[in-house]
Amino acid sequence: MLMKKQEIIRTEKKAGGKGHVLIEHLITPTEMKDKCQMFAKVTLEPGCSLGYHKHQGNTETYHVIKGSGIYNNNGNEITVKTGDTTFCPNGESHGIENISSSNLVFIALIIND
Repeated sequence: MLMKKQEIIRTEKKAGGKGHVLIEHLITPTEMKDKCQMFAKVTLEPGCSLGYHKHQGNTETYHVIKGSGIYNNNGNEITVKTGDTTFCPNGESHGIENISSSNLVFIALIIND
């Protein structure tokens, strides 16, 4: 099955972050059948962030496909760049911010526990 490009959704101050987040869902909830909450390409433009938040009942992985930024892993800030993958287990917290002058693009996968 080929999934056609989906509408890009702009969300302001996602999880209390700065600016906006651009989300393009790669697979819809129909295909995920309650196993996943999200499989999407996420873009953070310069100065934007996805705020620090806790995961309850699911895990989240980011795989950076373009750019760099600061990933907050339970209060520890780590620089991430193209090719890096992060993992936030159930019960832990994270956030990510683009502090560069170009877009930070990553794949986000949220799997239900």
